[in-house]
This record gives sequence, C-alpha cells and structure tokens, in this order.
Amino acid sequence: MARTISALGALAVLLPLFAQAYPTTGAPASQQVGPTDPQVVGASGNAPGDNSLLAAILDWKPNKDGQPQPSTLLPGDGGEGRDGGKEKGKDKDKGNKGKGNGKGKEKGKGKGKKKEGKEMGGDAKAIYFITNDAIDGNAIVAMKVGADGKLSDGSVTKTGGKGGIGMQKGAPATVDPLFSQSAVRVGAGHIMAVNAGSNTLSLFKIDPTDPTKLAKVGNDADTLGEFPVSVAFSEVLMMANTGAKSGVSCYSVNADKGLISLDQDGQRALDINQTTPPNGPEGTVSHVLFNEDSSLLLTTVKGDPTKPGQNGFISAFPVQDGVVSRQETRSSPSGTAVLFGTANVDATTIVATDASFGAATLTRTQQTTPQFTLRTKTAIANQKATCWAAFSPLTKTVFVTDVGVNHLVEIDPADDGTIVAQLELANGNQGMIDLVAAGRFVYALSPGNATKVAVFDVSAGRGLVREVQNFEVALGAASGSSMGMTAFF
Repeated sequence: MARTISALGALAVLLPLFAQAYPTTGAPASQQVGPTDPQVVGASGNAPGDNSLLAAILDWKPNKDGQPQPSTLLPGDGGEGRDGGKEKGKDKDKGNKGKGNGKGKEKGKGKGKKKEGKEMGGDAKAIYFITNDAIDGNAIVAMKVGADGKLSDGSVTKTGGKGGIGMQKGAPATVDPLFSQSAVRVGAGHIMAVNAGSNTLSLFKIDPTDPTKLAKVGNDADTLGEFPVSVAFSEVLMMANTGAKSGVSCYSVNADKGLISLDQDGQRALDINQTTPPNGPEGTVSHVLFNEDSSLLLTTVKGDPTKPGQNGFISAFPVQDGVVSRQETRSSPSGTAVLFGTANVDATTIVATDASFGAATLTRTQQTTPQFTLRTKTAIANQKATCWAAFSPLTKTVFVTDVGVNHLVEIDPADDGTIVAQLELANGNQGMIDLVAAGRFVYALSPGNATKVAVFDVSAGRGLVREVQNFEVALGAASGSSMGMTAFF
C-alpha cells in the first residue's frame, strides 16, 4: 500500500520552485496475495487490507450563478459506464521480424491494431494513474467511470517496482517528479506502467468486465536504460528513459510471456547528458508517442532557455510495418524552448506544450527526413508551467494543463492555435498535470498530498467545456508523487 501523505502545505511550498524551473519565455491478481494484489478502493479508511481506500466522492455541480458547488455522493453512484467506445482496426502483435529491432521470434496473441490514445473497451470503463511511490513501491490506481463520466470506487494494484523522484535545484522534485507525460498507457486490453526507480516496465491484463481488476503478465521488463518516464503503444510498445542512460526501447506484447524486448543491440540512445536521477525539468525527456498514423515514433526533449545553445527538440524515428528504425531525425522548431507533452491532431500536425509560454502547433514538413516546424504559437496569459496536452476527437481541440495554475485551456489548432476556452477552476486544486481525453470527457490529475482527478464534460462542443466532478483520492491510495493518466474506454 502506498504511504500516507502529509499536509497540503508541502505542495504549496514546492509550487514556486516548480514555476521557477520554467522561465516565462500472470494469474488474476485478485486471487493472489503479494506485490501485485489490487486493493479495492472504497469510501473511507486507509488501513492495510481495509477495502476502503478512497474518500467520499466530491461532485462539483454548477449553482445558479454557474459556479461549482460541492455535494457529496456515495461511492458507486452513477453505475457502470455505457459510453460505448469502439475498438478500431485489426490489432495484431507481429512480434520481431528481424528488421532492426532484434532477433527474437515471439509472436503476440492480441487482436486488432491499436493506435495510441484510441483505447478499447465495451460498457465497462476506467481511468488510471500511477502512484510513483519511491519508498513503498509503485502502484496503478484504477477508478470506475460511470455512464455520466463520473468516477467511483476502484482499486490499487502494486506493480512490483519502485517509483522515482527527479532532482530540481538540488532538492527532490515532489511535484511532477518524472518531468513527463504518459507514465502509464492502455493498449490492446493491457496497461503498461514505468517503474522509474527500478528501471523496469510492468504489464497487466485488464479485465474487460471490470477494468479496475488487473492481472500481472510476465516479469517486469528491463528498460535497457535508466529512469523510465514515458510509454507509448501502437503495433509495438515503446518507452523512454531520461537518466544517465537515456534513450527509447522497443517491445512486443505477448499475452502469455508479457513484454519481449526487440532491441538486441540496446536502446536507441538519445545522449542528453543527464544523471540518474535526472536533474530537471530542463534537459530531460518529456514524452514518447506515435504520431497519428503510427508512421513515426516521436520523443520530445526539453531545452534550457537560460543556457545558450541548449535547445529542446523533437526526435522522430520512422516506423515501417511495425518496425521502429534505429535512425532518428531531430527538429528544434523556431520559437520553442521547453517542449513537453504532445497531442496528435492529424498525421502531419501535433500540438506540443512549451512550459516557457504555453503551446505550439507544429507541422511535419518532410516525408523522407521528417522535420517539424512552427505553424502557430499560443501564448497563455499568467501561465506558470503549461506542460501536458490531450486532443479530443469530439471537439477537435487540444486541452492543456498547468501544475502551477488551476485552469483548463482549450486550443483550436485548426484556427491558428486560438484559445477557445480558458476554464478557471474554483475546486481548490493547486493545478493539474497529466490528462486524457476519452469519449465525451477529459480527465486531469491534480497531484500532491490530496490527489484529485478533475472530470470535464466536452459533449456540448468546442469552447463549451465544463467541470462535472472533482474526485478526491484518499491518503494511502495515492502518493504525493502520482503521475500519468490513461483510460480504458
């Protein structure tokens, strides 16, 4: 079980430090007793084995003036999700065919091709983040999603590895300790999570009838580097290390054996001159993801605007027939400095946050040697650390968050990066980090000693986002260093 967290004041002390870093330019786990056992999340208490690790839900409803007002619901209200997400494609794990990704012959048993961000599921839905606990061990926190998009009781499942804490100005970076987006990812009926303190990656099978039930598959995989922070999935799984041995590694997902390395020659080195744990957030890996059509593997790396010549960049590895090349091309788009979380818009367009000013809409300009150039720059007033992004197919807009400012900003990349909504929140959170757009909703993690997940309804369309819930995770179910956000829809 994750350790109990101290007072909220610790977060308030750390937030100014964070802002300074960004200058404003196997068998089912439920049948086992061990490190992968899920703990059922309920309504009260946090004792070991108590089956009640979540506090009551705090559901924010607008009052007559349109401002949020709190009301308490019992866990489980709203029932199971009925949003009806559809599986797309023909997900098939092709394994390793000896085309530069190693020499193994393992073949996966998954069905259907999955694109990152297009998760599979039926009526039952869930969202997840990791505790990233470096002391008591990392765990995946799962919460059920009701038909109205609101969250209720769920589970906490130990990964068997340790979380990791980066260093910031000589002190542990308790807020955003991985300096990254997508520390956990759902794909092809599985969930993958990084264990930054163990240099490993964990894989679990999701029970489609109750996606808060997770079963460990195989042993944790060596990341071939140090301090893993981000994971991506398409036909193969990729993850990024940001420590002294930085780079990206490739795996096939085998339903019986788990993660199988496809890199006999080692990871694809990024050589960013870091340490373990990394000193950041500047100069660290931010995010690894496949582009919209899975023809490129992208990795964003932050620059340092206080050091001349230390520019951030986007690394692009071509992907052909499910095989990720070992040759990369790097772009440093003009006007960007601290590239962070990234959202796909289409096969040639991405929106990357930049902690120094807000966000940038970037365009891929070459097919043979892919380069990304600046199309539009979106400056967000009063921002402190805009670092995470998610694209909603429903609104065709990108939502970005800031750990130092408690607002959700909606950007339209098709309209010159115009800000179409800037929702200032009155829910008491300090700010938000990683987020995911799923169906009619956006879910955003608010870290710290009182970990919460804010739920936003985007069904009314572009520019009309509204907050519908601020779900509080009890002390003990999450840690102050929680990271990541992903969904099973």
